[in-house]
Amino acid sequence: MTQAAPRRSCEADRSPWSVFLIFLRLGLTSFGGPVAHLGYFRDEFVVRRRWLAERSYADLVALCQFLPGPASSQVGLALGLSRAGYRGALAAWAGFTLPSALALIAFASSLVYQNSLNAGVLQGLKVVAVAVVAQAVWGMARTLCPDRLRVTLMASTAVAVLLLPFIWAQPLILVIAGLLGLWLISPATNEQQDALPLQVSRRAGSLALALFFILLLGLPLLAALIPSQMLALVDSFYRVGSLVFGGGHVVLPLLEAETVQPGWVDADTFLAGYGATQAVPGPLFTFSAFLGTTMNTGLPGWIAGLICLLAIFLPSFLLVIGALPFWAQLRHSPRTQAALAGINAAVVGLLLAALYRPVWTSAINTAQDFALALTAFVALVFWKLPPWLVVLATAALGWLSA
Repeated sequence: MTQAAPRRSCEADRSPWSVFLIFLRLGLTSFGGPVAHLGYFRDEFVVRRRWLAERSYADLVALCQFLPGPASSQVGLALGLSRAGYRGALAAWAGFTLPSALALIAFASSLVYQNSLNAGVLQGLKVVAVAVVAQAVWGMARTLCPDRLRVTLMASTAVAVLLLPFIWAQPLILVIAGLLGLWLISPATNEQQDALPLQVSRRAGSLALALFFILLLGLPLLAALIPSQMLALVDSFYRVGSLVFGGGHVVLPLLEAETVQPGWVDADTFLAGYGATQAVPGPLFTFSAFLGTTMNTGLPGWIAGLICLLAIFLPSFLLVIGALPFWAQLRHSPRTQAALAGINAAVVGLLLAALYRPVWTSAINTAQDFALALTAFVALVFWKLPPWLVVLATAALGWLSA
């Protein structure tokens, strides 16, 4: 079958403004949670724009799976950083994050919007996430699992993740996969690596990592010495962003412990905000903007919301900037490539497991849901339609069938 040629990377994409506009479109249309976001990113930056190769994208995803924080947002930060430097990282984050953050701030300011989203539209958005994640698994498996060993590793990872649903399972599985790759896989010595055009020195990376730990250890001490609710909020949200592994829904119990238990947010408001967060595109960490807006801090709600948003994402900036200069060099060594071959197969297994739970189990309830997901998958994989168009069409069909 003849496939449409992907769009080639161009110099115009290297300006921070262009990066912002690209990620803004993704931020307005990327429904389905962090795993679906990785699928959208792959389609946009690997297939269409060719910012980096499939293997380099998988390497980047593997790194961000190891780091605490929201993996999909960290991948976006790294893509912006590699494309247009520090301003590109900020532009990528702003474009991808602000649409959902501003929507949740507006919702928090006026809870009359709580039930405004049609149930059929919401179901259509859940269904299209199945197609997006399936597309990512399909494409990445063909490239990253070329032999029986790596297919077996992919399948074993998916089984292990589904049977061991605890927070530390994913990082532990990736470590084991890396060790198996180091032991069993011999990467081709002439295999060409697609270099990330990083503009971060090892010195800057070291400073970013040092600042990350200084804030993580220093903010609690500062909050204990200075009685300020805003300082306590910054400490709480920075700590959540620093310590949560797995991202996505894993952050919810931590946020509940940091905001509901101290009495900053009541349980009903917390649950209403969580429901609204499911209905907006972009990263789940923007739930922090809703929580900050609803608190009585003495500041205008939207300002408190933005402060909490920045606090929870700041660790991601520091960790990505700190890790990438060292990662970019490590990934070129033969031993690292062997380990990465195993890790990349495991990453596909993580996506495969997430395709079943929570993506499939939360979206496919009837034969009609399956038919809609299959149609969306064919539109994405074989007709090569833009993801945003498939998202809008599936949401519309969900609304019409409700």
